[in-house]
Amino acid sequence: MEGNSSGVAFQSTAGRWLLAVTVAGSGMAFLDGTVVNVALPDIGRDLNASTSALQWILNAYLLTLASLILLGGSLGDRLGRRRVFQAGVALFTVASLGCAAAPNVELLIVARLVQGVGGALLTPGSLAIIQASFRPADRARAIGAWSGLGGVATAFGPLLGGWLIAAISWRAILLINLPIGFFVFLAASRHVPESSDPTATGKLDLSGAALAAIGLGGSTYALIEAPEGMSAAVVATAVIGIGALIGFFVQEARTPNPMLPLSIFRSRQFSAANGVTFVVYAALGVVFFLLVSFLQISLGYTPVEAGASTLPITALMLVGSARAGALAQRIGPRIPLTVGPLIITVGLLLMLRINPGDSYVGYVLPAVFVFGLGLTFVVAPVTATVLAAVDSSHAGIASGVNNAVARVAGLLAVAVIPVIAGLTGDKFYEPSHMTHGFHVGMIVCAILAALGAVVAWTTISSDVLEEEGEEPEECDYSCGIGAPALRPAREPVTPAARG
Repeated sequence: MEGNSSGVAFQSTAGRWLLAVTVAGSGMAFLDGTVVNVALPDIGRDLNASTSALQWILNAYLLTLASLILLGGSLGDRLGRRRVFQAGVALFTVASLGCAAAPNVELLIVARLVQGVGGALLTPGSLAIIQASFRPADRARAIGAWSGLGGVATAFGPLLGGWLIAAISWRAILLINLPIGFFVFLAASRHVPESSDPTATGKLDLSGAALAAIGLGGSTYALIEAPEGMSAAVVATAVIGIGALIGFFVQEARTPNPMLPLSIFRSRQFSAANGVTFVVYAALGVVFFLLVSFLQISLGYTPVEAGASTLPITALMLVGSARAGALAQRIGPRIPLTVGPLIITVGLLLMLRINPGDSYVGYVLPAVFVFGLGLTFVVAPVTATVLAAVDSSHAGIASGVNNAVARVAGLLAVAVIPVIAGLTGDKFYEPSHMTHGFHVGMIVCAILAALGAVVAWTTISSDVLEEEGEEPEECDYSCGIGAPALRPAREPVTPAARG
């Protein structure tokens, strides 16, 4: 790593500024991922949007974010993590202004695509900056604080969005990114040290990024539009999407500078943590998509009331995430990553009890509280496990892969599960159909969360977060914090592992 070789202390002024800037930057992207959810009914009515259009308003952002986040991590490692982070913040901020000014659904979706590009640059950079800048003894704590505060931004989104919708309009929820982005850009210039991976050289894998975008875009289009009829366009995009995804993995296996080095998955702990991420975040994506809309459409909540209903998640994430990160450091991540998804499962099953006319205290609050408690046990430990499975100089690719896995999971789940739940066409706005669809969706999500617990218990090691100890596993990429720098398998000892 280029930069401070000893690292920044968590309790120092420099450490607090680092956290403030990285949390505000990534929190802007996380906040946008949930604040839009509470506005979907109003956006739909204002712009005359169908259910599939609402899915695209969410998935357009996830599509470019998931497709390019690996490239964003690689760019940060090569060009400088602070530099790329700031570029992402600037692009995200400008695109937010475009979203707020969009006169129709089509232009809103285009602006959301651009927002996703900005998010792909800033999101992996924020976590990589923390991993590269803090001293080793404070990294788990810093990651826990980053995860918790970022989770608070995610959970706080519905409340803030509801208030802005009631006070101004749904467009105001996108304008709040302008002052945040301005602050982050300026503060990063002054308080964030530049860092990079000196071993990251060679050509960027632009072909891989293009194939990933085409593959996810075509597949998502087919999944969302298929319920409206298997037209020639749907079939063609499905074929193109699947073909591009196959081509992506072939490209990554053959290119000397892959965007996604497939050998990294030979680290069993890295693969296991991403497996947990995929199934759990698929469930989370659908919950945040449906819950606040269900409360408004079926139970008659105002946007403010629907947003406020998720405040227990905010409080639990704020109080518990850093502690969960420290707990995972102390006892290992296996138990937290098993217990957390099981608690989430219970919370999702409690949501099946919610019906029109039910009180918040008796029905909604218990479900949301239990769900938030489980989420607290997952976010920081899974992030720390992913980063502990690779060398710190390769934090960009590790965080990029994990973020991509989480976004692809949400992208696919939001495309598929509403269809399974019967929420197609205009049924999204009909209270009876929304109630039935929400309950079906929560059953599917509960199954996914329970699967996450099984994956964690059977695959996650309790000692993966130990800074020193056993020799790393025999794999093509280092599997411990103190291990040598990552290098590709069966290649000369050159810095060609990144792309």
